[in-house]
Amino acid sequence: MTEGPTGAEQTVPTCYRHAGREAHVLCQRCGRNICGDCMRQASVGFQCPECVAEGTRSVRQPRTPYGGRPAAGSPVTLTLIGLNVLVFVLVLVSGGRTGELIRQLWLAPRDLCWDTNAERTVCLEWAPGIADGAYWQLLTSAFTHVELWHIGFNVLAIYILGPQLERLLGAWRYLTLYLMSALAGSVTVYWLAPPNSLTLGASGAVFGLMAALLIVAVRVRGDVQGLLTLVAINVAITVLGSGFISWQGHLGGFVGGLLVSLALVYAPRRGRTLWQVAGVALVAVALVVGVLVRTPMLT
Repeated sequence: MTEGPTGAEQTVPTCYRHAGREAHVLCQRCGRNICGDCMRQASVGFQCPECVAEGTRSVRQPRTPYGGRPAAGSPVTLTLIGLNVLVFVLVLVSGGRTGELIRQLWLAPRDLCWDTNAERTVCLEWAPGIADGAYWQLLTSAFTHVELWHIGFNVLAIYILGPQLERLLGAWRYLTLYLMSALAGSVTVYWLAPPNSLTLGASGAVFGLMAALLIVAVRVRGDVQGLLTLVAINVAITVLGSGFISWQGHLGGFVGGLLVSLALVYAPRRGRTLWQVAGVALVAVALVVGVLVRTPMLT
C-alpha cells in the first residue's frame, strides 16, 4: 500500500504469477500484470508465458507435402546409418561370420547345422532360423553386414536417398517406409530363397527407398529418367551378381517400398493420416500372413 497526495491509500500492482512482486506491465492478451521475469516479447508489447503457450498451440504447425512434421536435418537417416554401423562393429568384434552374434541376426529361413562331430554324422550345434521361432531375423538381418564393401555401399545409398524422403514424408512416415521395405524384402527371401540360405544387409530397404522416390517423382510429374536409370543399373547389378546378391531381398524391398509409398503419397488430403495408416496396415497384414503361411511349409 502507498499513500497518494490526498492521503488515500493506493494498491501496488503485483505479478499474477509471483505474489508480492511489483509489476506494472500488462499482458497484451489477457490484461494481467506481469513482472520482468514473466514478460515475453510479442508482435505488440509483451505477453505472459501462459498466453504465449496458448498462442503456440493455436497456430497451425507446418507439415511436409505428405502430412508429416518437418525436422531439422535428417535425424532418422543418420540414426539408421548409425545403427547399421554399430551392428557391423559388434559383429566384427564378436567373431565376424563365424561368431555367435551373427548367427542370431542374419536371416536363415530355417535352422542350420553349425557344427558336427568328426564323422559329420551328428549335428552338435544348430543355428536358429525363422521357421523355428527366430522371427526377429526378419528385421535384424536388414541391419547386419560383414564385408566392408557391403555396408559401405548400403550406407552411402541411405545417405543419398534418405534425406530427400525424410524431408518429403516427415520422420515417422519415412521410418515406416524404411522398416516396411526391409521387412518386405525379408519376407520375400523367406518365400523364394532356398531354405538353407543365409541373407543379410540393408539392400531391401535401399530398394524400397528408390521405389518411393520414383513414386514421388511420378506424383509431382517430375523427371523420372534419372531414377529409372538408377533402378535399371541396380537391377543389372543384382542380376549379374545373383550368385552372391539376394535378388529376392531386392525384389521384395522394391515392391514393399512401392506399396507403402503409394499409400503415403497418394492418400487424399481429407483424412490423409487415416488413409495412410490404413494403407500401411494392409501391407503389414499381408507380410504377417505371408510369414504365418510360409512357416509350416519349412517346419
